[in-house]
Order: sequence, then C-alpha cells, then structure tokens
Amino acid sequence: MAQLAEGPAVAAPRVGKLGDPCIMVIFGAAGDLTARLLIPALYNLNRADLLSKEFAVLGVARAKLSDEDFRKQLYEDVKKYCGDCIDDKEAWDNFARRFYYHAGDFNNDQLFNQIKDRLEKIDRDHSTHQNVFFYMATAPSYFGPIVEKLAAAGMMEQSNDHWRRVVIEKPFGHDLESAKILNQQLLKLADETQIYRIDHYLGKETVQNIMAFRFANGIFEPIWNRRYIDHVQISVAETVGVEGRGSYFDHAGSLRDMVPNHLMQLISLTTMEPPISFDANAVRDEQAKILHAIQPMSDEEVLTRAVRGQYGEGTMDGERALAYRSEPDVAPDSRTETFVAMKLLIDNWRWADVPFYLRTGKRMPARNTHIVIQFRRAPFVLFRDTSVEHLMPNQLVLHIQPEEGISLQFAAKVPGPVMRLGTVDMNFEYQQYFGKQPSTGYERLLHDCMIGDQTLFQRADMVEAGWSVVNPILDLWKALPPRNFPNYPSGTWGPKEADELLERDGRRWRNFEQ
Repeated sequence: MAQLAEGPAVAAPRVGKLGDPCIMVIFGAAGDLTARLLIPALYNLNRADLLSKEFAVLGVARAKLSDEDFRKQLYEDVKKYCGDCIDDKEAWDNFARRFYYHAGDFNNDQLFNQIKDRLEKIDRDHSTHQNVFFYMATAPSYFGPIVEKLAAAGMMEQSNDHWRRVVIEKPFGHDLESAKILNQQLLKLADETQIYRIDHYLGKETVQNIMAFRFANGIFEPIWNRRYIDHVQISVAETVGVEGRGSYFDHAGSLRDMVPNHLMQLISLTTMEPPISFDANAVRDEQAKILHAIQPMSDEEVLTRAVRGQYGEGTMDGERALAYRSEPDVAPDSRTETFVAMKLLIDNWRWADVPFYLRTGKRMPARNTHIVIQFRRAPFVLFRDTSVEHLMPNQLVLHIQPEEGISLQFAAKVPGPVMRLGTVDMNFEYQQYFGKQPSTGYERLLHDCMIGDQTLFQRADMVEAGWSVVNPILDLWKALPPRNFPNYPSGTWGPKEADELLERDGRRWRNFEQ
C-alpha cells in the first residue's frame, strides 16, 4: 500500500458549519446529564472547531455555587464520567472560562428576571448576538412551567437579529393525552421552529447513516420493500437494571421509556419514503407518514402481538443479580414491565404484510442495539438434487451500539467436491474505517440546535403519532395486570412469550452475545 509522505503538522480543516454565536442555558445543570454528556459534547465540539468563539454556558440549578465552584465541579465530574474526554488541562481551563452559574428555584418567578439580567451581561462579555437556547435537563414536570416563565419574562421573543430556542429532553408526556397537553402548552409560548425535542439515539452515527445507506446506494434502494424483505427486527438490549432510577422507572416502565421515542425513531428512519431533500421538514414529513401508517392494535391484538416481562434474580457476568422488585425505590409487588416485545404492521404500499418485531429490555445478556433486515429466501429448486438441505435467508444488520457498523450475511459454497453452503459475514465497522471520534451522541444534536437544523428532532405530530401506537397497549396492560411477574431471569433474552411471538410466524430473534 502506498505511504503518504510526512510533512509539517497543520491544523485539520473544519468539517461542517461553525455553530452560531449563542448562550446555552442549562436548567438542571447540577445533574448527571450535564456532566456525563452535555459538557463533554460541547468540549468535543470545541476541539473539532465547530463551536463559536462567541459562545457561553449558563448553568441553573438549586445548589448554591459560584461560577468558579461550578467550573471546578464540572471538571471533577467530567474526569469521573468521561476520563479520556479531557486531554489537555490548559485547553479545558480556557474552555471552562465560558461557564457561568446561577442558583435558584425553578418555581420562583424572580429567578427568571435574574436569569434575564445574567444573559444580558454574558452577551456583552462574549458577544453572543443575543442568541440563546434553553436546555431542559430537568424532571419532565418542569418542562412546561419553565418555558411559561421564560416567555413571561420576554426571553422567548426573537427577531431577524437573534433567535431563541428550547430543547426538551424525553419523555414527551407519559401517554397520548399528556403529550398533546404538553405540545399545546409549548406551542402557545413558542413556534414549532423554536422547539427542539431531543432524542440522543439520533445522535448516533449509524442512526444518521440509515438515510445515507438507503438512499445513496443504488444496490439497496430497489430491494428495500415488501417484495424482497421478509421481516425487520429492531432490538434495544441493556445489561443494566434500573441503576438507581427506581423511583422514576417504576412509574414509567420500558414501554413508555423506550418505544414512543427511541424505537419509533428507528422504525421511521428504516421505513420512510425518500424525502425530496434533507430539509428538516421534508425528512420529518416522511417520518410522520410512517408513524401514522402503523396499524393501531385492537385489544385482542395487544393480547397476541405484545409481550411484557419483568426480570427476576439471575446471574450477570458470573455474579448474582437482584430481581427488579428488590431494587431500591421499587415496590415489592411492582407490576412495571422491564421488557417489551411487539409485532407491528405498516399499512402502506411499500411495507404491506411485512412484520416489524420490536423489543427492548433490561438485564439481558449483552448490551446491543441493532436493526436486522431479513430478506426473503431464494427458491430452493436449483439445489434440490444436491446435499444442500435448506437455504439460509440473507440478513443485513445495522449495528447501532456499542460498536457502530453494518454487516451483511449471505451464503457461499464451502470449498470441496460436494455442493455445500456456508454462511459468510461481511462486516463494516465505523472505527476501523474512519477512526474513533470522541463522541457522547450529543455533539451532532447540540451543533444542529446552534445552527437551526431540526432534522434530527421530533416534531409535535411525530410525538403524538408515536404515543398513538403505544396507547392501546398501555390501556390494556393497565386494565389487565400481569399475573406471572417476574417472568425472566436476569441474564437471559426475556420471557419465552417473546420467542413464541416470532416462532408462531416461523421466525426467530437474532441475538448478539457481544
């Protein structure tokens, strides 16, 4: 292989648009989300030269901290959660000079007048052009009230000279009705173009690559339909339990926590029609069409096409794992599901009669998120007089985490005088081909918010369409409590009913142990 001649080191050119000058206000800045993900993501953007020099952060929380205390705390927390993020202490110190902090109670109207004053001073000091985005790293109950108080203080007003945006973390409501109420509340205070409903799954490279893979490759686009595809599996498997979030999770459950947002985003990107452009609304229009085309389940269909589970005691990595009901802050007779599987159908021309199998669960054998596209089997007639007993279907797998990549499984002849077939995997890994890039999954999303690109953020109609799929299941499961919880041991792939869901159709789950 030819070797490139070495020359003097030069700065790498910026790849992408420079973020607008702005201030990021983080409500709930003393929480884990800020230290684990948001600040490392901003630091990575700064290293990639995508963060404006005219940028600053104002953290808002109840804890009594000075600006310097806040900077020191963030440094210690980022080192703890993301040890390899900070590669240069001097660079960090220069970066951290842009951080400010304000203590207060979110229920206090006076706090918002104080924030307004702080923003005016920070704008003068950093020339941020009065552009501000407000990030809700808070409990969901604060989303609407905080935006109301921001609007009352005049901080949501924008003009041709400056913009104001608000970023809402999931969950967007806890059912269809509450999602509609939250959307109505927000849209009374801000325009849809100002509202960024964030889902960190969409920050992952493979998720973003789904559109590029589908629409930029002439060999796949013609076969991406019901004529060639037998079924699709989307799995989000987690090895962890509730990780100290028992009080939240016991009221939410896996169905609410994962399906209306993460899984609906994955299914819409996998199945949508080609948009006319990469304009945000063109892409989201096609995603919304798919979500509206998912057939809602009747009560009878929920009983046969949806499965719930709760983990019991088991073994994880050779160590005993607690049952869900023994976790801190979980009711000893909890009926909350930690596993969900379902079969969905999409009522449109491209996907008619193609089943989509979704599952997500905690305390499973491996942490793995993937999308399996299984193609229809080739006719067997050519091989009927050979030793080949059956033909394996081709599978295309989009690996989303922990390792991001794409693999294609197909049949090839085993060397020798007899016609025998073996299964071959062609694997593409992002890290191997493009190198490892520092990433938390939030870099792209925060950068898009700074430049005003809403492509990877959910629109109000998409949120409500996702809840419309989930709501019939929620209602029936509430009316008919489970009788057999816990019904799968920790360290297994979920309850047997999940396997039976596919076995009834002559199919089985694709599991990845690593």
